[in-house]
Amino acid sequence: MINKRLLVKNLLAHNDENSFYDKKRFISIGEKEGKAKFLKHVCALANSNPKNSSFIVIGVEDEDNKIVGVDFFDDSKIQNLVNAYLDNPPLISYENIPFPHLPEGKVVGLVTIRSNGKVCALRKNIWKYYGGAVFFREGSISLPKAFDIQLKDINSEAVATIEKHAKNNIEMTLDAVIDFINNSHPDLTSDYKVFKEQFVVCWAGNQKKVRNKIYYSRVDIELINEQVKLFYSALDEITITYDDDSFTTLEYVQLGLGSQQKYYPLEEMIITFSENGKYTISSNLVFEPPQYDKKTLYHVFNTNNTLLQKLEKSIALNESEQMDLTHLPATYLICYLNGFEEAKEQMEKARPLLKGHSEKVYQSLKESQRILRKVRYN
Repeated sequence: MINKRLLVKNLLAHNDENSFYDKKRFISIGEKEGKAKFLKHVCALANSNPKNSSFIVIGVEDEDNKIVGVDFFDDSKIQNLVNAYLDNPPLISYENIPFPHLPEGKVVGLVTIRSNGKVCALRKNIWKYYGGAVFFREGSISLPKAFDIQLKDINSEAVATIEKHAKNNIEMTLDAVIDFINNSHPDLTSDYKVFKEQFVVCWAGNQKKVRNKIYYSRVDIELINEQVKLFYSALDEITITYDDDSFTTLEYVQLGLGSQQKYYPLEEMIITFSENGKYTISSNLVFEPPQYDKKTLYHVFNTNNTLLQKLEKSIALNESEQMDLTHLPATYLICYLNGFEEAKEQMEKARPLLKGHSEKVYQSLKESQRILRKVRYN
């Protein structure tokens, strides 16, 4: 079983960027340019490694390999994005890898790409790249190729060696469990479960009981063996259930206008463990967004736009407007879910304004954009 934290360390320690490995300070697949560049690199790495895995490590400084981390990226629909834009798409996963020195909520992103053995190409135009374009890795650069397109296996031995050096052991697993419970979350309720005598899942959160049902907030869930963070949220609430073969979470989001707030089921994630040392993760979006009267939403949408204009012009907000601002991310999301397409662009516009104005509202905006991403990719 591969310890993904060790895998990241081995990639950073022994390799410059090459034809099976790339590193990024961050990615921005919510924007067209960022999405296009990400798809280009995925396409190039898949074509350059037809018989082994290739990787993108995210949250690392380019000059000195310093691990600075990125926000936890909950995107279970990233395969859908790749399938939509690429012909012969590779299998792709995005995993969040915790490192002890990073602040709470910060992780290193690990994208693992596995080719299906066929030439991968862009299916349609995006940004400045044309549909039908084929990319390969030339050293550390992803470049288009128009002739002599052949898939060559040149990295299998190197990748196998790196993965071998990242194998887990019992001591690492036990140390990680103890660290998770005693050090990472001393102020939260923590627990763990062993599956198939091989896999250890740890979770922590604020626990509350409502009508014989237990809910968790400030939740952190890790698959200890692989050092992968499966779930993290400072805002949303979830329920956790498990049996001998699987571990299931159901995530809820709080939405509403003004004081009329309600919790809505968002997504169910099921990890199924097998006797052969493998596991699968499946997710099912169960979200039914609240519907509101269009006249009411026009008023809310215009109020939000006015608040952003005031922030742009550095005009002070009164007490009532400050309260409206705290609801701005969630109400923009409700507007979008009710057919206001412009709300998505307004949320992007709000990011730099809110980041400099209120950390709490900025975090709420990132949470709303995470939900929007799930709904769109689904």
